Amino acid sequence: MALIALAADKGSPGVTTAAVALAAVWPRRVLLAETDPAGGDLVYRSAAAHGGPLNPNTGMLSIAATARRGLVPDQLWDHVQPLSGGLEVLVGLGIAEQAAGLTGLWPTLGHAFASLADSPNAPADVIADCGRISGDTPAVDLFPHAALVLLISRTEPEAIARVRDRALALANKLHGGPRGAASLGSPLIGVILIADTNSAGKIAGQVNDMLVHAQTGARVVGTIADDPAGADQLAGRKRGRLEKSLLIRSARKVTADLYQQYGAAWSVPTHGQVSGHAGAGA
Repeated sequence: MALIALAADKGSPGVTTAAVALAAVWPRRVLLAETDPAGGDLVYRSAAAHGGPLNPNTGMLSIAATARRGLVPDQLWDHVQPLSGGLEVLVGLGIAEQAAGLTGLWPTLGHAFASLADSPNAPADVIADCGRISGDTPAVDLFPHAALVLLISRTEPEAIARVRDRALALANKLHGGPRGAASLGSPLIGVILIADTNSAGKIAGQVNDMLVHAQTGARVVGTIADDPAGADQLAGRKRGRLEKSLLIRSARKVTADLYQQYGAAWSVPTHGQVSGHAGAGA
């Protein structure tokens, strides 16, 4: 496994919270990359490992100049900063206007992210927080290099309708059209629902049936708990035993299920752990 891209259609479904939670419990070394062209959040919400603020100029902004001369996957580590909880991050752009500096470079970044797992020196998977996407969002150019594209959605009817339509549009773009249940395309398009734990199983089944019936080429791959207190702990805004939160417990189940289903194609995992908090925002 190499590149896992997370995105949403619109609104604020919790893409960054989901990305950080999954990265915090990922069972291999992982790099969390903020690849939202509209700008990242971590530099405003998170502390660096040294206790001070993250450097906004080291990350996606600094990698632009390097990538124009070609990008070897190991060079990604030159632009990474550790958060206070130990998670390694590639800090996103500060404002949307800076995305012009990455014009034409998204496929290069996608290839580097996807190839990092095969690095002979410092292999890692990459979880990319792509934020909200639309048809003309340049971060979509990362998706052909991904092993998984995970759409994050809440469970209100309008949100489910949007994720169905977005999944179908992505299937057309990435796979050349919709596919039936026996012929899923690559990269796999998955849906993660942000849901109340009491109803998560039932609604996941209902949404999955809808995705299959609509021939979207997408499947529900898991649910993450709608847990504001856990999100505050993950962001360092609230104290508590993060590893016991519904958020982290549900994120662990999602990662375990993903490895059970697709682990044969991935490298042998090492053991990840949540330490304190990941120091990231939602």
